[in-house]
Amino acid sequence: MKNKASSEFLYQVFALILAIILIHTFYVTLIRPNANAILQQQLAREAAGEAYVAERSFYIVVKDYEQEACFVLMLWAMAIMGFKARSAMEEKKLLSQNLLSVADGTRVLPEDARQMSRPIQALPGVQKEYLVSRSLLAALRRFESTRNIQHVSSAVSEVLDTESDRLDSELSMVRYIAWAIPSIGFIGTVRGIGEALSQAHKAVQGDIAGVTASLGVAFNSTFIALVISIVVMFLMHQLQLMQERLVLDTHSYCDDNLLRHLKSD
Repeated sequence: MKNKASSEFLYQVFALILAIILIHTFYVTLIRPNANAILQQQLAREAAGEAYVAERSFYIVVKDYEQEACFVLMLWAMAIMGFKARSAMEEKKLLSQNLLSVADGTRVLPEDARQMSRPIQALPGVQKEYLVSRSLLAALRRFESTRNIQHVSSAVSEVLDTESDRLDSELSMVRYIAWAIPSIGFIGTVRGIGEALSQAHKAVQGDIAGVTASLGVAFNSTFIALVISIVVMFLMHQLQLMQERLVLDTHSYCDDNLLRHLKSD
């Protein structure tokens, strides 16, 4: 478990670095050059006294630093959730195998527990740390030591409850990102309104270009942040649902493949 935690931490660090590099490269090479070109074109038409309606360009909406930060956090959150979803799917595959090979009608006695645990202990290191493997091993060890079926059921429930708490706590970083994204959007709102107020004297003189641009920063940053937050929250809830189903399916697997076959003295 320690190796898994350390590898996941390194994955998150490298995912954050890669997200920063990819998003910033995208902004430098595509977003900001196109946004600046559109703004220059609008200023030229305005200086020429031409009557026109400014189009709401995607490049203009996402060009500021707050939006860039929101996209970085979104990509990072998606990488973290993708890692966890892949782990859950890998564990789900193990549930399709009959690890104990107990035929219908067979009764498992406490004396059989040690022998039945050997196929699980022989699994590869990664699979031996999966939830179903840990649940079955805990059940067999408890059955061997207590010879009590009720205690075996309690052992399985304890492992599953602990896993549920662990999975929930490991989503704390994703929850923080989901909270941070709209907060960054509101920072952009405050910055844009502050810049607009600092140029109020120009608006009084008839030059509203600076005020309009600053208000655009304010509203665009909040708009993008809220949209991204909705996407991240949706994906997070889908991941939670997948993990909860894994725990429930593991409980059913233990009931069907082990608990119902147990027979105490």
